[in-house]
Amino acid sequence: MITGLLFVLAYLIGSIPSGLIIGKVFYGIDIREHGSGNLGGTNTFRTLGKKAGFAVTFSDILKGTLATLLPLLFSLDTSVNPLVFGVFAVIGHMYPIFAGFKGGKAVATSAGILLGHEPLLFLFIIFVFFITLYLSKYVSLSSMTAGAAGLIYSLILWDDKLLITILAILTIFVIYRHRANVARIVNKTEPKIKWL
Repeated sequence: MITGLLFVLAYLIGSIPSGLIIGKVFYGIDIREHGSGNLGGTNTFRTLGKKAGFAVTFSDILKGTLATLLPLLFSLDTSVNPLVFGVFAVIGHMYPIFAGFKGGKAVATSAGILLGHEPLLFLFIIFVFFITLYLSKYVSLSSMTAGAAGLIYSLILWDDKLLITILAILTIFVIYRHRANVARIVNKTEPKIKWL
């Protein structure tokens, strides 16, 4: 019973639309009506600027971390691996009940799960993300590359079948949610970031 309630809570945490809240409260803008229409950090950066973008990205990471730590926070002795709670937050982020079930692409929230469960793996994927971003200037490509690199890293260094399985699922989520970006990269129409 309690475990089921925590699954619901994890989903609700993931459903908090950080981009929508920050855009409306501080800028009077619904970011769903601008740019890609996405609620995630990338569209917030492009639509509202660096401060809002960092705030949304940090909030979305925190959602995954908080959901993963729910059993610990509630001192719940459960047979369910904490990673599973994080997955419910990712589902909430992608299909948020508080924003018409149209959310973000789950990159930051997925990373937040790893921050709560395997911080070293989190640091590794962040490193890969920024290296790829520096070389390619594509946020979407960097997100997919970081997810795939994290999966390969875990296959080589971890003997944790559930972690590997969930990483595989999250990587598939991220790539699927970026399928339109992949087409634009191939067609060379995907926007690149500007460092200056």
